[in-house]
Amino acid sequence: MPLYECVLIARSEITQQQVDVIADDITAQLEGEGGAVKKREYWGLRNLAYRIKKNRKGHYVLLGLDAESKSINEMERLLGLNEDILRFMTLRIDEIEEAPSAPLSRRGDDRDRERGFRGPKPAGRFDSGRRRGPEDREEFRARDEFRTDRDDDLVEED
Repeated sequence: MPLYECVLIARSEITQQQVDVIADDITAQLEGEGGAVKKREYWGLRNLAYRIKKNRKGHYVLLGLDAESKSINEMERLLGLNEDILRFMTLRIDEIEEAPSAPLSRRGDDRDRERGFRGPKPAGRFDSGRRRGPEDREEFRARDEFRTDRDDDLVEED
């Protein structure tokens, strides 16, 4: 039988357990028609590149499928009818890789990597190194100069 990979994105408002139920329904439907799910990965709740149906995040799931094309067509029809599925894409492939996919392996690298000390912070482009408070801002100095001139005028008139 031909091999396929299907990536689906579910709404962020549903829970991970509900996403697992959707994947279980797909598995049951394919196994009922003589196919099989060889690989299943939950990539987690991730940001979308752009808004889809007013959603900014979605649950990503990868499925490695071994099924006939008519079973895949029926699966795609059911996914299109499901309101919790934002997008899905199914591709025919030559073989299903047993190793974790790129998003899962990359996420593991981020957790293992530590940020070390990067050294002292260099001085800014216009910073002389002196700490400045709010009273050093130009508008405060101008206001204070104006206020002292006006106070002197009031004193002289009396």
